[in-house]
Amino acid sequence: MSKAVDVHGKPYNRIMLIIVLLVGVFCTVLNQTILTTAFPTLMNAFNISTSTVQWLTTGFLMVNGVMIPVSAYLSNRFPTKWLYIVAMVVFEIGTIVAWIAPSFAVLFAGRLIQAVGVGVTMPLLQTIMLTIFPAERRGTAMGMAGIVVGLAPALGPSLSGWVIDNFSWRDLFGMIVPIMAIAIIGSFFFMKDVIETSNPKLDYWSLVLSTAGFGSMLYGFSTVGDKGWSDPEVIWTIVIGVVLVALFVVRQLRIDTPFVEMRVFKSFQFSLATVLSSIVMMAMVGVGMIVPLYLQIVHGMSAFHSGLTMLPGALMVGIMSPVTGTLFDKYGARRLAMCGMFLLTVSTLPFVFLTRNTPIIYVVFLYAIRMFGISMVTMPITTYGMNALATNMISHGTAANNTIRQVATSVGTALLVSVLTNVTKNNMPAKGLLKQTPFEYKVKAINATMNGYQAAFWIAVGFCILGLLCTFLLPNENVISDEAKEVKGGAKA
Repeated sequence: MSKAVDVHGKPYNRIMLIIVLLVGVFCTVLNQTILTTAFPTLMNAFNISTSTVQWLTTGFLMVNGVMIPVSAYLSNRFPTKWLYIVAMVVFEIGTIVAWIAPSFAVLFAGRLIQAVGVGVTMPLLQTIMLTIFPAERRGTAMGMAGIVVGLAPALGPSLSGWVIDNFSWRDLFGMIVPIMAIAIIGSFFFMKDVIETSNPKLDYWSLVLSTAGFGSMLYGFSTVGDKGWSDPEVIWTIVIGVVLVALFVVRQLRIDTPFVEMRVFKSFQFSLATVLSSIVMMAMVGVGMIVPLYLQIVHGMSAFHSGLTMLPGALMVGIMSPVTGTLFDKYGARRLAMCGMFLLTVSTLPFVFLTRNTPIIYVVFLYAIRMFGISMVTMPITTYGMNALATNMISHGTAANNTIRQVATSVGTALLVSVLTNVTKNNMPAKGLLKQTPFEYKVKAINATMNGYQAAFWIAVGFCILGLLCTFLLPNENVISDEAKEVKGGAKA
């Protein structure tokens, strides 16, 4: 095994670079879901409403989504080492602000600062891992990245519930501060410049269109659950977002130095991988939001225990991601993706038939099987798509892939939550029945709620079937572009 060298031709310790990278990004991505079960506590602490506290997640995801397209420009413009360190420092500042926040406004500001850092580190993780490994070993590399991308958000709710039950909400942020400080210090020694940089011109119109377009779309889809699809604010923000994103895409295709290189979608291999990974994310995140609601509302579980119920599934992703990455290098994407999507589909279908008497262990088992299937698809299929691109296009491919997945996740979640809400509302018994026969009203209300969950799970099954059909378009062998095979010394094994 030859020594890894950076873009300056200097050898570096690849193992330590990966450790520093994974630890730092794990902490940043964990914050996407770490407040999930803390909302009631925060509502009491700051005397705010549900719709207000929800902005801690909505605002975070919006800024995160807006920053992802920007990451392609930043990774091509600035040295890898300093881009990573600055992003981590920004995240650390946001975490400290949230930790000591005297008011909700300060806490919200801290969350937005955190999101700026996450929006850079998450795609940077994938770009670095794809760059420092040769194409034939990228499955293993992305399997390691999958531990972060898959496990961290899944652990968030369980960890949050445990901390809230035993400590203060401030400790959700306080416990991350020293870990991030160690990761930042380690970055000065072990992070290296491994991505080739140039001096691309910043197209300000592209920046404006990207920020306003994706921000508007993500806001619209994030508020559907509260306001419904017919709300004028929801409709107009989504429409305006779609128009601005369309203008952004047209501009990228016309200018010489695009902000995000949209020509990556000329590759059928990359486009198929992006569509398939987006469908998987829609199926994963949507159900991941609905299942805790079912456990808390129908079974009366606490937020912590509902999160704990989903923990085996989260651990399944962490355990299996490196394994599926290695299997991808050996067998390719088709068989892994087919098996994964089949498992995902057959383990999602039973959720449609859940009742108020369904044993909790049954839900735990099904959810773990779902996550097992997802671990077989997400990172292998992303790696398959990236292998179609030349090395200098990986940052653009990563930004495009992550942006579309972020939007797809918002769309999928909005769709499932709105179906759940509308079906439940339409099947609820008349209020007058509550006074006449309270017991009958309670039975019919529970049945209406279960109808809502079942309808939402049917939508998730539809996503899974669509994804399974897409896997038949995958080739039998690993396909690696000629440009990707021409790897520089820094990526040699």
